[in-house]
Amino acid sequence: MEQLILELLSQNIVFIAGAIFVALLIFRGVRIVPQSEKFVVERFGRLRSVLGPGINFIIPFLDKVAHKVTILERQLPNASQDAITKDNVLVQIDTSVFYRILEPEKTVYRIRDVDGAIATTVAGIVRAEIGKMDLDDVQSNRAQLIGQIQSSVEDAVNDWGIEVTRAEILDVNLDQATRDAMLQQLNAERARRAQVTEAEGQKRSVELAADAELYAAEQTAKARRIGADAEAYATEVVAKAIRDNGIEAAQYQVALKQVEALNKLGDGEGKQTIVLPAQAIEAFGDAFKMLKGLR
Repeated sequence: MEQLILELLSQNIVFIAGAIFVALLIFRGVRIVPQSEKFVVERFGRLRSVLGPGINFIIPFLDKVAHKVTILERQLPNASQDAITKDNVLVQIDTSVFYRILEPEKTVYRIRDVDGAIATTVAGIVRAEIGKMDLDDVQSNRAQLIGQIQSSVEDAVNDWGIEVTRAEILDVNLDQATRDAMLQQLNAERARRAQVTEAEGQKRSVELAADAELYAAEQTAKARRIGADAEAYATEVVAKAIRDNGIEAAQYQVALKQVEALNKLGDGEGKQTIVLPAQAIEAFGDAFKMLKGLR
């Protein structure tokens, strides 16, 4: 009886040990990788494979997960570095870089401190790019500068299995002496623009006055030309009348002038009494007869 009990116990122990061993194999051989990570598997200290998201199987006791690498986008801490522009102005550049790991096997075996390496690379590239540009270009062409920095950083970190998704220049700071000099230059430029505006206004005023005088002269000349044309037309009419009617038309015109002169003379104040010679009275009479006859 005791022997039977011992045999059953030994069988149970073997079964339990087998179950534990199987469970251990499953635990060591199955790896569930989250969507945001990749696992680097080593076999005897050498790279074996990279496990992607989902359920993965490895050989227990031979393979092991040596590194768990997140593939989420990361942001480096904001960094500031001094740089000297092409026109010898000292500036302080505040930068921020975003990146993510694409090939973990390169990242874990080629670089120890990823963040530190990228930060050092960015600092050197920023100084190099700023040194190629004048201060005005740095401030006005910030988008172009960011693109150049991002492209240069991408080339530098390509061997590390890293993708630089974005690089930003947060601020460009100047020392106080440079700020004061730029403020003086800005005030001088404003004063110059004000003087130019005032001079242009005066010039425009003179031009408008000259245009007004020219317009007035043109209108006066036009009026005179119209008057001359009217007088020439009247003369032409008289000449035609004389040519067609002979001496009678000329006498008629003289009679009209005499009557008009007499009317003007009689209209004057204190000159209602007019003494005329006999010849003038006879001439007026002839004129009136001619007027009466022509009418």
